[in-house]
Formats: sequence, C-alpha cells, structure tokens
Amino acid sequence: MLTLHQSPFDLFERLEQQMASAERVPNAEVVEADDSYTVRLELPGVERASIDVKATDRTLVVSAERRGARDGEAEKPALLSEFRNGTWSRSFRFPTGLDRDQLQATYRDGILEISAGKAVSHTSVTVKVES
Repeated sequence: MLTLHQSPFDLFERLEQQMASAERVPNAEVVEADDSYTVRLELPGVERASIDVKATDRTLVVSAERRGARDGEAEKPALLSEFRNGTWSRSFRFPTGLDRDQLQATYRDGILEISAGKAVSHTSVTVKVES
C-alpha cells in the first residue's frame, strides 16, 4: 500500500530486493509426440548426482540442488554474484498418463532431457453379461 511517506522509488527498490531473493526455477521445454513426451530443463552447474526425477500417473517431478563453492576450495569473495544456489523442485502435469517403465533421463552439457512414453489407456471396455 502506498502511503504519503513512501516514494514510488522505494517500491521499486523493494521489488528489486524481492526479485533478487526469489527462488529461481530452470527454464523448461516440453514437446509432445504421438506416443511420448520429452521434457528438457536447463541445469548449468548442477551435479548429476543431485538430480532426482520421479513420475506418478500423470505428473513428472524434477528436483535438484546447485551447490556453491566446494569445501576446501579457497575462494575470494565475489564482487558481483548472480548465481543462485540451493534446492528447487518443479513439476509437470500431462493430459494423459505416463508409462513409468519407459521413463528415461539423460544429462549432458547442462541440459537434462527426460523422455516418457504415454500410457496406453482404454476409453471403453466391453463386459460380457453372464446369466
């Protein structure tokens, strides 16, 4: 709320501070084919061992951690650093079910690529009525 004692420039400064401390999630791309989905995420600086991919019926959840300087590395304080360290999680919900047996993930050059086949779902079933 803007009061008489606040300058509009103060609001911009607060907004800039909030954006700087906001959690950042990686950029993603989702591609649908006839029988599968492909999800690509930009994860520069993330170690492969920290990436976790889980799938439920129609949801894919990706989480990872980007660590700062490693223990034992002597590092001078940065004059400017826009690197974001910490853990994050991102989920994707699909219109059709996922075949979890066909789930594959590769990580190369900072790009995580996940391919998931679509689950075969039957829209109608015929049931024989017995006497």
